[in-house]
Amino acid sequence: MKFERSSGILLHPSSLPGPFGIGDIGPRAHLWLEFLSQAGCGLWQVLPLGPTGYGDSPYQCFSAFAGNPYLISPEALVLDGLLDEKSLDTRPLFPEDKVDFGEVITWKLGLLDQAFHTFSESATPELNKELNTFQSEQAYWLEDFALFMAIKEYQGGGSWSDWPTPLRLRETQALQSARDKLSVPIRKQIFRQFLFFRQWKALHNQARNLGIQIIGDIPIFVSHDSADVWSHTDLFYIDADGKPTVVAGVPPDYFSPTGQLWGNPLYNWETHARSGYSWWLDRFKAVLQTVDIVRLDHFRGFAGYWEVPASNPTAEIGRWVRGPGKSFLKAVHDGLGELPIIAEDLGLITPDVLEMRDDFNLPGMKIFQFAFSSDAKDPFLPHNYPKGCVVYTGTHDNDTVIGWFDTAPEKERDFCLRYLDSDGKDLPWDMVRAVWGSVAVFSLAPMQDLLHLGTEARMNFPGRPSGNWIWRMSDGVLTDELCQKLKEINHLFGRHKPDNNKL
Repeated sequence: MKFERSSGILLHPSSLPGPFGIGDIGPRAHLWLEFLSQAGCGLWQVLPLGPTGYGDSPYQCFSAFAGNPYLISPEALVLDGLLDEKSLDTRPLFPEDKVDFGEVITWKLGLLDQAFHTFSESATPELNKELNTFQSEQAYWLEDFALFMAIKEYQGGGSWSDWPTPLRLRETQALQSARDKLSVPIRKQIFRQFLFFRQWKALHNQARNLGIQIIGDIPIFVSHDSADVWSHTDLFYIDADGKPTVVAGVPPDYFSPTGQLWGNPLYNWETHARSGYSWWLDRFKAVLQTVDIVRLDHFRGFAGYWEVPASNPTAEIGRWVRGPGKSFLKAVHDGLGELPIIAEDLGLITPDVLEMRDDFNLPGMKIFQFAFSSDAKDPFLPHNYPKGCVVYTGTHDNDTVIGWFDTAPEKERDFCLRYLDSDGKDLPWDMVRAVWGSVAVFSLAPMQDLLHLGTEARMNFPGRPSGNWIWRMSDGVLTDELCQKLKEINHLFGRHKPDNNKL
């Protein structure tokens, strides 16, 4: 896939400002796109958009295909006539700078239930037709997901592996009985997905009209407690009780001395191969209906992955297992054509990973914060970048530039300041300038770096089970001054969108 030189910002929709406790995909998201366009940025990168479960992590979702109902805009529902404007006044006093998921989930789902009631009582023929079309087009994943979520709610929210045996094993009679008993909750789940994808489509269309490409994210693994695993146990290493026998993680590394125990069930790649990787083809097609470019998470896991016995308390003890490798990417290429993929090729990278990436001409990733622990030959330094790479000051898994610098070893701090010829007073923007000026085809920065924020604004601490994914941007920070600063740097380094090339 040929990418054009461009730049952008990493910001998940949940981090957008607004009065409803969590950023959403309504009016504020549309204003965000206008800001990006005016600043000359051609890229907006998000995290996975699925329905979050354990730990509120977008990398642990109830489905690899569904959308997150917490991101649905209440204001857009008012405009659709599905909510009364007064219902928005019932919101709690949410904090402005972070997401209180407990409060948000309770209030937001209550609103969505109100909207469902209104729709059920008085939906227009046009809206009914839209929902029916959506349901028909997405049936290949939507039916199992809606049934899964309805049963999950009826069973008190616990993991599907703890459900009664007939439901856990998906016995035909038990599933039919659940469909009959839970027909209204099932329709409610379908309705929520309809709302999410309807609002997201409007946002995505605006991005396209403005010449902005959205970079999405495909986590390599899926959550055990998901509709995907429950409805396709043969694709994973799952025992007769519905429990994973081996799980995903990474060995001890830069982020954690005990490794990272992700806990996701591992794929039975032989079964996937026999089906021509059909589940993966469906997954790619679904994601590319919602975004333009895909960051393929933990790319090295397709060459080889760290397998940990499910009973282990940490990821320290495990083994490397060969992944599907180039046969997987070939099947994807043959089935869907050349794909706009960014390979997240970080971590312990072996020659087979690089060969797999390069054989399919996929851009890899560079993280500028990683560049200062060695010397001038370090591959994360801008003067060593290949043209076909995507560079970040940091990602959602890193500290902010300010936070990183405050805790970095003195040797790294000194190297960083000397390399940038910086006094450190505006270090995030000094780093932005360096990566924007590099030959990398895409350059991106988390919004926190552009706002000069510290560790308090960090999005994720790998290995920490809770307290992540909560940062939100404050109202009023998208100033004309910031817009012009971005526009100038995009212009100077040839990363401006074609319609934003005049200052």
